[in-house]
Formats: sequence, C-alpha cells, structure tokens
Amino acid sequence: MNWIVFDYGDVLSKPSAALPDLAAAMRAPLPEFLPAYWEYRIPYDAGSTPLEYWQAVGDAVGVPVDEALSAELTRIDVEGWGHLEPASLALLEGLAEAGANLALLSNAPIAFGEWVRAQDWARHFRVTLFSGDVRCVKPDAKIFRLLLDELGAEPADCLFFDDRESNVEGARAVGLRAHVWNGADAARAWLD
Repeated sequence: MNWIVFDYGDVLSKPSAALPDLAAAMRAPLPEFLPAYWEYRIPYDAGSTPLEYWQAVGDAVGVPVDEALSAELTRIDVEGWGHLEPASLALLEGLAEAGANLALLSNAPIAFGEWVRAQDWARHFRVTLFSGDVRCVKPDAKIFRLLLDELGAEPADCLFFDDRESNVEGARAVGLRAHVWNGADAARAWLD
C-alpha cells in the first residue's frame, strides 16, 4: 500500500452546522432551503460557479441571488464545512509523522478546494484533488483514474476511505482498496 486516500466531508470534517445560517442569509425557511441546497450540489461539486449554484438554490426557494449574496453564501458554506474532527486530524498527523503518503479526494466546489489548500493541516497531503477542479464527481470512474494519474500509482497501491458506500463501490470498481469510513478509531485499527 503506497497511498492512503481520504474523502473530506463527514470523514475528516464534522458535518456542516452552517445550513441554518445559509437559509437565514437567504431569508428562506430552512425546510424549503435544505432540499434545494442538496439538489443542486452535484453540479456545483462538478465545477459550476458559486453564482450559478446559489442562483439555482435561490430560484428553487424564490429568492433572487446577486454576486454579493452569492459571495456571502459561499463564505458561510465554506466556513461551515471547515471544521475537522479532532480524531481525524490526530490520525492524519500520526500517519504523516510515520511517513505515509496521504492524498485527499473530495466532491467539493472549486472555492472549497482553494480554502482547503490554504489550511495548515493540508500540508499532510501530498495530493489534493477536488471534483470541482476536474469537473467530475465520485463515484464516476473518471475521477478515480485522474487521482491515480496524479499519484502515479496503480489502483492496488491505494487505500481509500469514504463515508458513502456508492463512492467506495466506485473506487473498488476501478481497483482501489476501499472502505466505508466508520471513524478515525476504526480506520486506525484497520491500518494497524
């Protein structure tokens, strides 16, 4: 095993607590906002612009979105997903200290990828690949092949952790060893 590859959302990070704040900033009821937030997320994760995404969400809830509101919503959204689980961070730090080759593969918009790369903890990753940057999302086989190209690795050289079974199955279909994330302690036990 030459590479350990992690998903970000709900693996390394805590779930976003910003959804109520986003709905409030949009002046939309949370029960109407939530389905729209998730319905248009895949195109956003696949490279659409923040303005395109927030306008689609706004159209769904009947709220016009201009550049200024889009920028504010993007800031709140990125901040919401920006909190690492302490146990996950400790796992990353321990693996990095041990000399493991670490990579990050996440379905996330371009703005979030830019934020991650600016964080101190991102130094633990030799490679970070975000769906928004390559315009395709997990579990599409293409994104796993792009990852392998970036790593210069064969599929069997990679162990991938993701919280979604569909993404784990997508990785396995390309030949990666992959496991559903059940927390840092479970991953540590598996790696040991």
